[in-house]
Amino acid sequence: MNRYNKIPIRILQTVLILLCTQTLFAQRVVHYELYVKDTLVNYAGKQKRAIAVNGQIPMPTLTFTEGDTAEIVVHNQLKESTSLHWHGVFLPNKEDGVPWLTQKPIAPGTTYTYRFPIIQHGTHWYHSHSGLQEQIGMYGSFIMKKRSDDKTFRKGIDDLPTVPIILSEWTNLNPDNINRMLHNANDWAAIKKGATQSYVEAIKEGKLGVKVKNEWKRMLAMDVSDVYYDKILINGSHSTDLKTIDSKKLKAGDKVRLRVSNGGASSYFWLRYAGGKITVVANDGNDVEPVEVDRLIIAVSETYDIVVTIPQDGLAYEFLATTEDRTQSASYFIGDGVKQLISPLPRLKYFEGMKMMNDMMKMNGDLNDMGMKMSLNQMDMNVVMYPEITGDATKKADHSKHEGMDMDNDANRYNANALGDIKTLNYAMLQSPYNTSLPNDAPVKELKFTLTGNMNRYVWSMDNKILSETDKIPVKKGEILRITIYNNSMMRHPMHLHGFDFRVINGKGEKSPLKNVLDIMPMEIDTIEFLANEEGDWFFHCHILYHMMAGMNRVFEVGDYNNPYLPDKAKAYKELQRESNMPHFMAQNDFATNGNDGEAMLMNARYQLGTEWRLGYNDMDGYEVETHLGRYIGKMQWFMPFIGFDWRYRRLGIDQHEKNLFGQRNEKDTRRQFSLGFIYTLPMLVNFQAEVYHDGIVRLQLMREDIPISKRLRGGFMVNTDFEYMAELRYIINKNIGIRTHYDSDMGFGVGLALTY
Repeated sequence: MNRYNKIPIRILQTVLILLCTQTLFAQRVVHYELYVKDTLVNYAGKQKRAIAVNGQIPMPTLTFTEGDTAEIVVHNQLKESTSLHWHGVFLPNKEDGVPWLTQKPIAPGTTYTYRFPIIQHGTHWYHSHSGLQEQIGMYGSFIMKKRSDDKTFRKGIDDLPTVPIILSEWTNLNPDNINRMLHNANDWAAIKKGATQSYVEAIKEGKLGVKVKNEWKRMLAMDVSDVYYDKILINGSHSTDLKTIDSKKLKAGDKVRLRVSNGGASSYFWLRYAGGKITVVANDGNDVEPVEVDRLIIAVSETYDIVVTIPQDGLAYEFLATTEDRTQSASYFIGDGVKQLISPLPRLKYFEGMKMMNDMMKMNGDLNDMGMKMSLNQMDMNVVMYPEITGDATKKADHSKHEGMDMDNDANRYNANALGDIKTLNYAMLQSPYNTSLPNDAPVKELKFTLTGNMNRYVWSMDNKILSETDKIPVKKGEILRITIYNNSMMRHPMHLHGFDFRVINGKGEKSPLKNVLDIMPMEIDTIEFLANEEGDWFFHCHILYHMMAGMNRVFEVGDYNNPYLPDKAKAYKELQRESNMPHFMAQNDFATNGNDGEAMLMNARYQLGTEWRLGYNDMDGYEVETHLGRYIGKMQWFMPFIGFDWRYRRLGIDQHEKNLFGQRNEKDTRRQFSLGFIYTLPMLVNFQAEVYHDGIVRLQLMREDIPISKRLRGGFMVNTDFEYMAELRYIINKNIGIRTHYDSDMGFGVGLALTY
């Protein structure tokens, strides 16, 4: 009887427990509504299109605590599709936000919901993975806090007041146009940055031999970044004041934790603080043993948690982000008072860097393999990329510390911290506070990738293959993937892995740091490893936006995952591949006093369809249209066989004929000929063209365009076995307009306006 009297009480207790559970669960869901819409901005003197989310750039900071469930509703109010990728976040593959790999693009006028558990902590960010939208506003901070009862909670670090900071860049140019100009080797960005490295500039600096050697090895001028940006932004502003946190005024002795994300499309940033040393406490969302440094360079898409101290009341100390090429910067002033500036970084010593690059590169285009010297992150390649790191660009480097030593064999040659007084962060200094070892009993799959590229044509690849030329890489769930990466290109690449953190093998053993972005410099060999314990198709790519779009990508297919959003995975993958091999168009035309000549080209990573024309003003000058369809072959793409068609007319007159070097004659006013031939890039960047027409006539030709005589003056020449020759000078006014003068063996001397697209 008593047993039955207790039933209502037990029912009531059960109901209360269920209600409490539901309430607790509801509290764990953190909901955001994001409205993606076109807008107009004026960051750099011109009103330009951008993409705002909830009416702001950058996108809203999304904040969670480990254990929450994220529910993010995206309203696409654009006239194009979009997507959002949660950079560095562990989540189910279908929520990763890569169009045609983990989901279909979010169509215009539709709504899409991302929902996933928050199972980690740290500083991360999010951005569009559709086209080039990231460049024009679609980036924002994504912060996951530790629970207060977390066993890894660090007093004096994790309890500090924090400020999310996202770095970015702005260009007044349409990013699609930037992408096209990069593929067409347009050097307007170098002109804007003062990085042209012309022959006149080389002579002025006493580096003519360095310049000649550089071009003898078929290299273009050295640069450390691809794009010129008009403005650098911190949290969407060029300069920001931080006087209070949570309404509390900052004062001397206060420590502030800056959660810094590089949301730039292609810019690396040097980070420095006018108030003294900075302490690195986390990288890519993962705790590291605190490291005190004077400065660090943050790669594209990396995150760093940095602790800074306010040393004195009444002053505001500049936290400065400067682009890798030293052209632009943005400031964040911490504290309340008179602003204390940090000295700007010196101008890059381009010709010193060029000399280093010459020493690194072989005649066949490969880099010198230094083996273990450049492995395990033990050497700092910043010394190669930035030889001014130990001295002012206007002064000769001080080698007094190394007097009588062979610098080529100096153990400290690539150790910036041994060469200079300034302490610069490198990966070898990072160490996890915890054991990051992977299971000993897990099977290991070893992979090797060589990062390859062609700066002249702006093709970026892995093992000389772009994404459209490769299948997914199958991986068994539960395998350890150990990947060795060798950078055999002349650019640095921040390689990002979706869905996982990897161990960076840097000599720290079981305390090897965890990252999801590895910045790998030319000539470096690095090894990473991770446990593939989450099924799905995971992207692995260079995070420089324009490198990714050019093909430097791979996909790891973990397990046999069936994505409910992509029932036809093969068709979806072809759509993803297509984006890495989009065609690019260029055209130029010279309206001259002696005629009209120009060219137009449509090309992708391997193929090129080009047409050249020359139109005279009378029958004696005639006209010629020459079309070639070719395919670039080889790792360096110096060789292109082609098929061609030549259509020319010139009134020769009675008994007149043209005769070439080989004694072959053309006696016709009109000539329509098919041809087979090839173009090969010789040392000094001279193109050698050999062509045989279907009537047996042979033509050999040497030509070079865009010889950098001075900052804005370019030269060129052509000579062939038809006894045709040409010499030109072109002065660049802006990216589209120049003044050209030339002498042509057929049409004589002319001056005109040269237009380039």
